[in-house]
Amino acid sequence: MLFWDIIKAIILGLVEGVTEFAPVSSTGHMIIVDDMWLKTEQILSSKYAANTFKVVIQLGSILAVLVVFKDRILNLLGLSRFSRQVVSAGEPRLKLGQVIVGLIPAGILGVLFEDYIDEYLFSTSTVLIGLVLGAILMIAADKFGPKEPKIQSVDQMTYGHAFIVGLIQCLSIWPGFSRSGSTISGGVLAGMSHRAAADFTFIMAVPIMCGASAISLLKNWEYMTLDVLPFFIAGFISAFVFALLSIRFFLKLINRIKLMPFAIYRIVLAVVIWVVFF
Repeated sequence: MLFWDIIKAIILGLVEGVTEFAPVSSTGHMIIVDDMWLKTEQILSSKYAANTFKVVIQLGSILAVLVVFKDRILNLLGLSRFSRQVVSAGEPRLKLGQVIVGLIPAGILGVLFEDYIDEYLFSTSTVLIGLVLGAILMIAADKFGPKEPKIQSVDQMTYGHAFIVGLIQCLSIWPGFSRSGSTISGGVLAGMSHRAAADFTFIMAVPIMCGASAISLLKNWEYMTLDVLPFFIAGFISAFVFALLSIRFFLKLINRIKLMPFAIYRIVLAVVIWVVFF
């Protein structure tokens, strides 16, 4: 494994960490950067190994979520005695069942169509379609969502909110659409504030991304050889560091700037890539 190969893994980790929780599609950005420049398929000698790398480094981003939301996640798991976040008896709070309800729709579709997605949708052209369609959804959320949402905190949401967010999350199975973009948009359209929808998005990301990474690893375990391990480790560490920084930054901004700037960025990016490379 060459030094430049490790640098490529760090760059992809940076792309993953910075874009995973912004509504711009981390998978889409990694596919674009990889297809246009880094060519990890050549480094790892397999398309499936390269796709597995893109999934596995998301675990670095998930570790960052666990660090930022550790108290809330401990409360969800009934381990509040280990948490510094005090929850009074009878106080409304997010329930584990609501997270599960939000996971079910996309989880079912992801399992059914995973092979098809890996085979046909991991390309720059499909990502460009997802970027534009996802941007349209985000613009619609900002335009038609309530100006003063009743659900200001994730603890105020209902099972109905969770199900609506889960349904709209199904759109993110298409690379480039963005899981956070679709779920935040779904939450806003369902009457949640941008921050509440973002918090729910990040919490749901833990089981989703852990499950996706585990399935991909089990199916492609033969590609995880000792010679490529440094590549995976470098990408994982890079994704963790940059995700930790970007999560805190994004959560401070989202209620102020909303989704429109990200939607504009997505459309501009898609147009530029289309004009330059196609």
